[in-house]
Amino acid sequence: MDMNKKLEKVLGPLKNPAKAELKDALAKMGITLEELDPLIRPAGDKPYYRKLIFKNNEVELLVMNWSELDCAPHDHGSSHGWIQVINGVSVNTVYEVDGNGLPKERFSEQHAEGTKFYAPKKGIHKMQRAEGNSLVTLHLYSPPITGMKVFDLEKCAACVVSDECGAWWPDEDNQKMKEIKLGIHPL
Repeated sequence: MDMNKKLEKVLGPLKNPAKAELKDALAKMGITLEELDPLIRPAGDKPYYRKLIFKNNEVELLVMNWSELDCAPHDHGSSHGWIQVINGVSVNTVYEVDGNGLPKERFSEQHAEGTKFYAPKKGIHKMQRAEGNSLVTLHLYSPPITGMKVFDLEKCAACVVSDECGAWWPDEDNQKMKEIKLGIHPL
């Protein structure tokens, strides 16, 4: 079965899928690096190159090929989903928001090839590839991400980015939907 038919068969019937349904769908698709290889491009000067593979009103599936840069801390708007490491090792750093509205690092963990990890609604994290490693990840979110908030901890600012912007501070004004000044970290 070709990949597009497989995606439609597994993802098409989903309606407001819960956490377990999304994880199960990711497993049922069984997508391999060989299937994704024709879709992967170099990341250039960004943390990752992303390619939308499937999208309807309920879910979206993306593949990401990571550079040596880490992405900015970010949330996924009102979406939740699963990230699967297809190739390499991912370093995922999880944050919590302090009293000033700034994300504060809680912990980092590595996820090896084949691992799936959950991204909850309004959860803030950043990702990067482990040193000396290539990294390809698959991301399944519901609903499709809109209203993603990216944080710049040095500027004490956040930005709601357009749907075509990734998890980095936008280069172009049309990618900035709303800029938000945050409090100062207490000494």
